[in-house]
Amino acid sequence: MSTLLLRLAGPLQSWGTESRFNTRQTGKEPSKSGVIGMLAAALGMRRDEEISIFQNVRFGVRTDHPGDLIRDYHMVHYLKTADVTNRYYLSDAVFLVGLESEDKSLLKTLEEALRRPVWALYLGRRSCPPTQPLVLGIRELSLDDALRREPWLLPEWRQKQWLRSHPGQVPALPVNTDADEGGYARTVVRDAPITFDFRDRQYGFRTVEGKHPVSPIPAGEEAVHLSTEHDALAELEES
Repeated sequence: MSTLLLRLAGPLQSWGTESRFNTRQTGKEPSKSGVIGMLAAALGMRRDEEISIFQNVRFGVRTDHPGDLIRDYHMVHYLKTADVTNRYYLSDAVFLVGLESEDKSLLKTLEEALRRPVWALYLGRRSCPPTQPLVLGIRELSLDDALRREPWLLPEWRQKQWLRSHPGQVPALPVNTDADEGGYARTVVRDAPITFDFRDRQYGFRTVEGKHPVSPIPAGEEAVHLSTEHDALAELEES
């Protein structure tokens, strides 16, 4: 079993699964439908194309930094009418996302597509480009083991900042995955994409399972060092 790991971080993210009318909510973590949509964009798939290649991919998220929930207030004008809309975002959040599959060739295809995407990638909405690095690589581990063993994705200075502000505490990073055995809490969400076709967009249900929180590698010699330089379209540049 292999797992492709992604780092989803940026100034803003928005992962709506239950938005209605003029209120556009965001979940507290990336949605499976949103990440699959990003993968489909990287592959250059049209919205009306079959997406069954993702059917047996198991999905999981570790929250390395939850960010802050913010509201963006909009006044939308159309002819002589105006509508007020409220759009919610996660600001400054960092997530570790894992995609597990027995088909390693599929994971390699997805990895290469994310490194050289056909279309621009974004974190839930087009106004939310990701920072780099986005792709962390393929691990020869199960989804649960990969999410548990990967170092903390916060820059070292932020790890030290957290440790200073929480003396004597050990960080506990929440983990949620597609359900299997061994979880402690299960929730059913309508977040399994069937088709992204504008004419007949459909989503099925999936069971999300909460796992025991992960204690990551703390700041120090083993801390992960990541660049926070931001270039929204860097992945589209020719090498």
